[in-house]
Amino acid sequence: MADNNKKDTITINNSFKPGFFDNIGIGFFHFVNKFIPWHKLPGFIGAINLGVLRVELRAQNLHDGYSTAAPQGTATSNPLEDQRYLNARHSDGEFNSLQLPKMGCTGIRFGRNFPREYTPKPSEKELWTPNPRMISEKFMKRGDFIPATSLNLLAAAWIQFQTHDWFNHERDESDNYDIPLPTGDTWPPGKMLLHPTLPDKTLDDSDIRCPGYRNVNTSWWDGSQIYGSSEAVTQSLRDKHPDGKIELTADESGKPAFLPRDAEGNVKTGFNDNWWIGMELLHTLFVLEHNSICDMFRKAYPDWTGDQIFDKARLVNCALMAKIHTVEWTPAILAHPALQIAMSANWWGLAGETLNKLVGRISKTSETISGIPGSGVDQFGVPFSLTEEFVSVYRLHSLIPDTIAFFDVQENGRHVSTVPVADTLFAKSRDALSKSNQGLSFGDAFYSFGVNYPGAITNFNYPNFLRNLPTPDGQIKDMGTVDILRDRERGVPRYCQFRRLLRMSAPKTFEELTGGNKVLAQQLSDAYDGDIELVDLLVGSHSEPLPKGFGFSETAFRIFILMASRRLKSDRFIAGQWNEKTYTKEGLRWVQYNGMKDVLGRHYPELKDTLKKSKNVFAPWEMLVESKKYDGVETTVKK
Repeated sequence: MADNNKKDTITINNSFKPGFFDNIGIGFFHFVNKFIPWHKLPGFIGAINLGVLRVELRAQNLHDGYSTAAPQGTATSNPLEDQRYLNARHSDGEFNSLQLPKMGCTGIRFGRNFPREYTPKPSEKELWTPNPRMISEKFMKRGDFIPATSLNLLAAAWIQFQTHDWFNHERDESDNYDIPLPTGDTWPPGKMLLHPTLPDKTLDDSDIRCPGYRNVNTSWWDGSQIYGSSEAVTQSLRDKHPDGKIELTADESGKPAFLPRDAEGNVKTGFNDNWWIGMELLHTLFVLEHNSICDMFRKAYPDWTGDQIFDKARLVNCALMAKIHTVEWTPAILAHPALQIAMSANWWGLAGETLNKLVGRISKTSETISGIPGSGVDQFGVPFSLTEEFVSVYRLHSLIPDTIAFFDVQENGRHVSTVPVADTLFAKSRDALSKSNQGLSFGDAFYSFGVNYPGAITNFNYPNFLRNLPTPDGQIKDMGTVDILRDRERGVPRYCQFRRLLRMSAPKTFEELTGGNKVLAQQLSDAYDGDIELVDLLVGSHSEPLPKGFGFSETAFRIFILMASRRLKSDRFIAGQWNEKTYTKEGLRWVQYNGMKDVLGRHYPELKDTLKKSKNVFAPWEMLVESKKYDGVETTVKK
C-alpha cells in the first residue's frame, strides 16, 4: 500500500467546528473510553457518549467529492422556476437545497468520510494484491449456513430495499476487468470479467490522483427506488388515475395488487437491479402504501389535482420509510441499550415519542431534545452526499440465506414449500407464489420472511449462488470478489487505515484483530502474506469481535452513526419543512402514528394477529401453530 496510508496524523478540511461544551464532552469521553468503551457503559451514558462521538465525526469525517462547491449549483445558475418544488420533492433530487440546487441529486459525485489524500486511485499492484478472487474463496464461501438468530429475513430485504434508494455507481460498459484467477481455480466460465466503475470527468488536478464517482440515484431519502431518480421515470410509473396513484396490475378479484412488468418480464419501478422476491414484496408494499395515502388525501382534499395528491403522498411515504428505518430496523440489527435510546432520540429526541406526539417539539432547534425532524437543516460545512465509505459498510450480502421456507397463513402457518433464493431472482421473483406452489399470497410471503432467519454478517457466509451469479447484463459475477474489488478500485482505505482515520485503534497483529481467534488469525495471515495493513475493510470487519447485540462490526458502525443522522439532518423536507404547510396535518399524523406493523396490517390484514405478538417487525415473529412443526434450518423453530 502507499506509504501515506500508514500515517497516524490526519488532516481535515471540514469547516464545521464543535462548540465549547462539545469539545469538553469529546475530551471527557476520550478519557473514559481509554478504560471503558462506549458499548460497555450504562445505556443512557452510552447514548450520550455516542452523541458526543457523532459531533467529533461530523467535524473530522465529512469531505466533499469535489475540490470546490461549484458542481452543486447556485440559486442564480440553477434557479427554481417551478414553484411546485418549494413544497414537493423533485425526482432527480434537485432543489432539496435552494442554495445548492444540485446537491444530492442524481449524477453528483459520492463524497468521502476521509480526506481525499487518503483515498487515492490504487496502483495495479494494489488493486490485485492479494488476489480478490482468492480472498473470496477463502473468506466468503459458505459451508454450513450461519444464521443471524436475532433478526428475520424481512430485515435483510429491508436494507437492500433502502440501499436501492440511496446509491448506485455508474459502470464503464465499454471496458472490463479481466480478474486474474488463482492457480487451480474452477470458476465455471474460465474467465472472470467485470465492468469497472466509471470515473467522473476530471474537473481538477486532484481528480487524477483521487477520481470522483457519480451516483446514478439521488442521495436523498426520497423513495427513488419506487419513484425513480428522474421526473420522466416518475411520470411513466404513475397511474393515469386522477388521484396521484402509482400503477399496479390487478389480481383475479380486480384489486390492484402487483407491480406491472414489461414484455421481457422486467418489473416497472424506480430501481429494479438485483431483483428478487424480497424486493418484489417491499416495492409492492410501499406502492400500496403510497396509493392508500393518496386515498386519504383525496378524501380530505377533494378539490386537489392529481399532482398535488401525488406530491404530498410521496413526502409522507418517504418520511414513513425513513422513520421505520430509524426507529425499527436499526434497533433490530444493533440491539444494544445505548442504540435503542440513541436511534429513538434521532427521531423523537430525548423528550420521547409520547411527549412529541402530545405537544410537538418542545425545543425549536435542538435535535437532542426533540429529534432531527423539524430541528433545522445543517450540512456541517460540507455539501451533502452519500459517501464511498458509506457504500462500503453496507456490503451485507451475507444476510441472504440459501433457501426460504414458505408457509400458508390461512392454514395456521402450514409449511408449503422451501425454495432456493436463486429461484426467486429477476423475472422469477413471483414464481414462489404461483399456482404451482399452491397459490401463496403476498401475506403468506411476508409471514414467511418474518419467521425465516437471514445470514449472519461474518466470514464464510456468502450465499454460494451470489458467488456464481448470472446477471441480466450478460455477466457472471462472484459477488464476494466484486465487493473486495470495488472497495479497492474506489480508493476505500484498507481495514487498519480505515480505523485510524476514524481515530480507532488499529490492530498490530492478526490475533488482536480476531479477538484471540488463532485459527482465523492464521488464515488471515496466510492470505495477506503476513501484512496486516493489507487486510481489506470487508474481511477485517467480518473478522473483528462484535459489541453485544450488534449485527455488524463497530468499525462499520462508526460510519453508520455519522451518516444515519446526516441523511435526516441535511434534508429540507425532514429537518427543515417538517410542518403542516408542507405535509398537511393529516400527512404528519400518518407519519408519526404509523409504523411497519401498521403498513403490513393495512395491506395484508391476515397478518394482524401475528404482528400483535411481535415487539419489532424485523426480529423473528411468533410462529403459528402449524409452522412450529417445521424443523428446517431457515426458521425460528428451536433445534
